Amino acid sequence: MRTLLSLVLTMLAGASPAWADPNIAGSYDVQFEEVASTCNPKPETLAKGKLLIAVKKSSLTMKFDSIYQMVGVAAKDGKINAKTKNLIGTSVGGLSARYSVTGRADNAAVELVLTAQYIRQDTSRPHCQQVWNIKGTRR
Repeated sequence: MRTLLSLVLTMLAGASPAWADPNIAGSYDVQFEEVASTCNPKPETLAKGKLLIAVKKSSLTMKFDSIYQMVGVAAKDGKINAKTKNLIGTSVGGLSARYSVTGRADNAAVELVLTAQYIRQDTSRPHCQQVWNIKGTRR
């Protein structure tokens, strides 16, 4: 048991932290393409916009023009995973939203999938969902 514990501690001591690639930080011009929706009528219509990415160590923040800031992680290989911390009020009465984004980024382009899950404020239950593919290039 003691040998196993010392082996695990030795492996952990030699592991390097998974710092995010700081080269993905910056501003990108992006295009949204809606690929799925269970909403009728649709709460949001997204077409073009700007994305700001900030990286600090392994922490990542993302901000689209019309969507609140999302927080998450970015790996060295450019994979991104971020979401809003809290439910966000929408312009559609009675609905709040939770946003999440996954995908890849490098210093020239981003390819992401954005999901908006809408929650009814009166029952706190999921109402519907929208999904967009996002492609963009560095400004």
